[in-house]
Amino acid sequence: MTNHNTQPAHHAKTARRPFALLGGSLVAVAAITLSAVAFAQKDSKPGVTMKVDATPLTRTAPSATESYAPIVKEVAPSVVKVLVTERAKNVPIADNPFFSDPRFRDFFGPFFGPYGDDDSNGGNRGNNRRGSRMQRQPEQTGLGSGVIVSADGYVLTNAHVVTGADEIKVSLNDGRELKAKVIGTDPKTDIAVIKVEAGGLPAATFADSDQLEVGDRVLAIGNPFGIGQTVTAGMISALGRGVGIIEDGQGYEDFIQTDASINPGNSGGALTDMSGRVIGINTAILSRSGGFQGIGLAIPSNLVRSVMEQLVANGKVVRGFIGVAVQNLTPEMAEQFKLKNADGALVAEVTPDGPSSKIDIKPGDIITDFNGRAVKDGRTLRLAVAAVAPGTSASITVMRDGKPEQLAIVVGNQPGEKNTAGNDASGGAKTEDNGTLNGVGVADLDARTRRAYGISSNITGAVITDIDPDSPAAAAGLRPGDVIQEINREPVANADEAVKLTENPPSKKTLLRIWSRGGTRFVLVDETESPEASKK
Repeated sequence: MTNHNTQPAHHAKTARRPFALLGGSLVAVAAITLSAVAFAQKDSKPGVTMKVDATPLTRTAPSATESYAPIVKEVAPSVVKVLVTERAKNVPIADNPFFSDPRFRDFFGPFFGPYGDDDSNGGNRGNNRRGSRMQRQPEQTGLGSGVIVSADGYVLTNAHVVTGADEIKVSLNDGRELKAKVIGTDPKTDIAVIKVEAGGLPAATFADSDQLEVGDRVLAIGNPFGIGQTVTAGMISALGRGVGIIEDGQGYEDFIQTDASINPGNSGGALTDMSGRVIGINTAILSRSGGFQGIGLAIPSNLVRSVMEQLVANGKVVRGFIGVAVQNLTPEMAEQFKLKNADGALVAEVTPDGPSSKIDIKPGDIITDFNGRAVKDGRTLRLAVAAVAPGTSASITVMRDGKPEQLAIVVGNQPGEKNTAGNDASGGAKTEDNGTLNGVGVADLDARTRRAYGISSNITGAVITDIDPDSPAAAAGLRPGDVIQEINREPVANADEAVKLTENPPSKKTLLRIWSRGGTRFVLVDETESPEASKK
C-alpha cells in the first residue's frame, strides 16, 4: 500500500477569480521549515553538498548593451529536462479534481493521450457496480524541468512534476538521458528531490533569497512545451506572494513573483540572479489563457534548500505546530481589538492540549511576533513558526485587550504530515511496498479529499485515491473513493495507519471494512491470487 498524500492539488477552486484569497478564513497554523535550517533526526542519512554563495548582489543601473550570455553559460548546464511516465490505470470519471482549473497553469507539461471509453473496459465493470463510472486511462507521459544541486546527482524539481510517475528520466545538457529515482517529495511546498546515478555533474550555485529586492533583474531557464532549453529575462515584480495555489491554500507559499516569460514545461526550472546564482525554482503562472501573462511564481531558494536538506537526510520534512487556527484582521476588526493597524494574526481557535493551550493563549488574542519575526497575517505566522524546530522554545508576542504580552512556547510536531520518501528502484515516485494491498494508494480524509470524492465529515479512515486495475484489491471490487475503516479488525484513522497495518503482515489475506457511497461492507483481499504470486 502506498501513502498518496503527495497527490497534487495546486489550484484554487473558484468560479470568478484566477486564484482564491484567504481573506478572513480560518488558517490552521502548522508551520513547515522555511529557513535554511535542517532539523537533525536520529536516523538521518548523509546530507547533500550544495554550493551556496550568500554574497550580496552588486546593484548598479542596467546597461542597454549588456549581454546575458556569460551568465547563461555558467548556469544553463545545471538546468535539466525531467521526463515522466505513468502506467495505464483505471480512474473514476470526473472524480479527480487535480489539474482541473483552467485558470491556473503550473509549468508541468500536460499528460498526453485520450481517455479510453468506460464501456470498453469490460473486465472492470464489476468495480463500478456501486454507481461510479470508471474509464481506462492509457499510459501518460509528461515533462518538466529540474536543477542539479550536487555533482553526485541530486536534482531539484517540483513535486507535481514527479507525483504519480512510475518512471522518471533526466535529460542532461550534454545529451545524456539517465534514469532517476525519487528521494522525497513535499507537496505542501511543491518541492521534490530526485537523484541520478552519475558523477561530476555541473551543480548550480544557490543565493540567499532573503537578500532579494523588488526590481532585481532575473533569468528564467527551463524547458517550455518540451521544445528545449529556453532562457528569458525579466525582473522581480514582488516578494512574499501567497496566492493559495498549493494544497488548496493549505500549502506554504512565499513566492517570488517575476515577469520573466515562463510557460508549461518550465516547472522545476531555475530562476537566477545576475551573478548566475539560483534564487528560486519556477513553479506556477497566474493565467486566464493558459499561456504566460506576465505573472510567474518561483519558490525562493532558502525555502527550497531547507526542504531539500530534510528530504535528503530524513526522507521527510519535519513541521512544527503551535496549535492555533487564525484569521487575518480587517481594519474594522483591528479597531474593535484596540489595535493601531490590521497587522497580526487573530486567534480564532486553540487546539486542546496543544502548545498554545499550555501557555494560555486564548481565542481573541492577536499574535504580532513569533521568535523575533513580525507577524503580518496568518500566512506570515506560518512562515515564522517554520524557522523553529519542533521541541524548541520560541518567543511569542500577543496583543490581549490592547496590551502586548510576551510568552514562551515549546513548538510541537505537526500531526498528520503528508510527505513521501521515495527509494523506488524503478525510479517511480511511490514508496517501495513490501506489504499487502500492493497497488493501492491512500490519502488522509481532509477537506480536499472529502470534496473530491463526496465524503461527509462523519466518515473516518483512509480514502483510496489510486488502484492498479490488475491488482487483487481491484479484483475484490475496491475503487478510488472507497474509505478503508478497518484492516484485519484494527481501526484505521489515517493513511499512515493504513500503510503501517499492511506492513509485515502475518498473512497474504487482508480483511477490510470499507465505506462507500453504497454503505459499509467487509472485503477480503487475497494477495495469493495475484498474477505475481501465480508465477512463483
